[in-house]
Amino acid sequence: MAQIPIITIVAFLCVWIWMQSTDGEYLIGVGSYDMTGPAADVNMMGYASIDQNTAGIHFRLRARTFIVAENLQGPRFVFVNLDAGMASQLLTIKLLERLKSRFGNLYTEENVAISGTHTHAGPGGYLQYVVYSVTSLGFVKQSFDAIAIAVEQSIVQAHNNLKPGSIFINTGDLKESSINRSPSAYLLNPAEERLRYPSNVDTLMTLLKFVDGASGKSTGAFSWFATHGTSMSKNNKLISGDNKGVAARLFEDWFTSQNRSLSLNTNSTEPDIGELVKKARSIKATRGKVCNQKTSQASKVRKNDGSLFVGAFCQSNVGDVSPNVLGAFCADTGKPCDFNHSSCNGNDLLCVGRGPGYPDEILSTKIIGERQFKSAMELFGSASEELTGKIDYRHVYLNFTDVEVELDSNKVVKTCPAALGPAFAAGTTDGPGVFGFQQGDTEISPFWKNVRDFLKKPSQYQVDCQNPKPVLLSSGEMFDPYPWAPAILPIQILRLGKLIILSVPGEFTTMAGRRLREAVKETLISNSGGEFNNETHVVIAGLTNTYSQYIATFEEYHQQRYEAASTLYGPHTLSAYIQEFNKLAQAMAKGDKINGNGPSPPDLLSVQKSFLLGPFGDSTPGGIKFGDMKEDIAFPSSGFFTKGDKPSATFWSANPRYDLLTEGTFASVERLQEERWISVHDDDDLSLLFKWKVDNSSFHGFATIEWEIPKDAISGVYRLKHFGASKTTIVSPINYFTGDSSAFAVQ
Repeated sequence: MAQIPIITIVAFLCVWIWMQSTDGEYLIGVGSYDMTGPAADVNMMGYASIDQNTAGIHFRLRARTFIVAENLQGPRFVFVNLDAGMASQLLTIKLLERLKSRFGNLYTEENVAISGTHTHAGPGGYLQYVVYSVTSLGFVKQSFDAIAIAVEQSIVQAHNNLKPGSIFINTGDLKESSINRSPSAYLLNPAEERLRYPSNVDTLMTLLKFVDGASGKSTGAFSWFATHGTSMSKNNKLISGDNKGVAARLFEDWFTSQNRSLSLNTNSTEPDIGELVKKARSIKATRGKVCNQKTSQASKVRKNDGSLFVGAFCQSNVGDVSPNVLGAFCADTGKPCDFNHSSCNGNDLLCVGRGPGYPDEILSTKIIGERQFKSAMELFGSASEELTGKIDYRHVYLNFTDVEVELDSNKVVKTCPAALGPAFAAGTTDGPGVFGFQQGDTEISPFWKNVRDFLKKPSQYQVDCQNPKPVLLSSGEMFDPYPWAPAILPIQILRLGKLIILSVPGEFTTMAGRRLREAVKETLISNSGGEFNNETHVVIAGLTNTYSQYIATFEEYHQQRYEAASTLYGPHTLSAYIQEFNKLAQAMAKGDKINGNGPSPPDLLSVQKSFLLGPFGDSTPGGIKFGDMKEDIAFPSSGFFTKGDKPSATFWSANPRYDLLTEGTFASVERLQEERWISVHDDDDLSLLFKWKVDNSSFHGFATIEWEIPKDAISGVYRLKHFGASKTTIVSPINYFTGDSSAFAVQ
């Protein structure tokens, strides 16, 4: 065996001692990984709209992670923020198996939290219960794998990046980024309770800033703020992180200063536009060329080497909170919708919320994202309060279909098997549902009763337990071919000094979240002997570890708008959460462990059904290669483009499901610099859209790349580039290709 140099041993011991004793600092690591799923044919998770299938990319989805530890041997926890609709119980189960094989018992269900931003524009099919996979035609392995791999890799990256550092906390109000989409239900909460708050939504943003102890440089920031990921409508078919994804992209780019003009512009003299046009006209589109799997990664603007700043925008008590801040209006009359039912003359489909960029949903998404980014940037810049103190956590599984809740010393009630009411089918102003239903419905038509009873007639116990919710779908009593809804749910508390994070497996409404936060804080203070106080800060991390839809207050439940109809476990669901979280909080405050972790949730991977077909192979017309131009750049009469223009090109292409090009790109914008083409934008940029479509008659596929030229674009010669993968038959090997448009000048 080769001898290890003494200097290496000494250096290792010094680092080990340093990481054991960090002078009040924590060990901190951040990580990020591409989790963009199939960009064609897969139903999006969120609106439950059967025809909303992916057909391109707005910008890529990512898993962003931070790990904090007291020292190498001390307590630690992991928090993962997904650009996804929500967490998945199956994802959590399989991830923990992977982490155990890598790290032993270092990361378990107790100290790992996986939270979703609640974008409604990501591929579905990755949850294990039937209700959540109907519109995706069952389980979609490619969707699941993309997320699972990304979560694992982001955690590995964060683990490998663990170094001593400091954490700062800051809070501030963010206005004009959220409204309450069920204000009539909110008004049913007690007046004296409502008077304690200035608004019917929570406007507080909480931000953590991570700073490396050796260099003093920031490595990341995670923030929590409640607003729905529904700036992109149910008509959108481009994969998108929605407004929180926009905020993350802007924050990370702002911090890392990856401004294309700064990094690529070496000449301050404005070039002559005539010369640029002349040069561009001499460069024609190339034919499709063969490349390899890694080729597109070379065109990535942001290379993920583990050193990038990670900025995450996490979800909170978002249940009744909409980003469509202009309000909801009737599509036929332009007038405000009915206040109680969010319908227009009884038609729920006509009542639609409007974002600040209405009618441009991409602009609305950008505006709400920018507002969150700017708020986070200000909090980041002024963060001065350092977190110190213990890292701790508590976790338990509960059968939420049968929780006994002590309302007071004389009254005990129970939760119910999961069920959905008719207002669930009505949808919301963010995404109207099925014609014939309205929010606030307390009756079910004979037709829909017959449909319900054909699937599963609810038991009398269920009907009584869920009252006043009429049971449209008794999902908690349906088990064929496997369970339709979750029964066993995880709840979790994470502690980072004075910060308490409540991991909740659903969408709490504004007032429900307030009650939970206040109850937990009061329990911590009253049981800790002074360790917790009024300075303790409690945040809710929504849609975490699994998904169980909504949690409305008891009062809101009685109006049966969408959020109440989607409160699965009956009118006392919130009371059950408060009771059980208080038990965890009391154990944490007293330093007690939880006796048993509760019943384990089922692993249903082996029984999942999948009915999504293809792709079975692609072809091009005779004499055409993949990557060839179908429609080249259409030049303006001036011969050149200016800022704000949208040059586009369409390429003969294959289904993007053959390879997700993870940490790569399907599209890029290249600029000619000193006779070399330099990639300046890719499909993770907000200005570049990748759209894929198949011709319904010939079944040939093609990809359109559209670039909205940014205001800060450098005058020069550009071209659009496409990357893809193809198979000629279902059993043939994957071939990779690329193609270039003709060059064009930009002034």
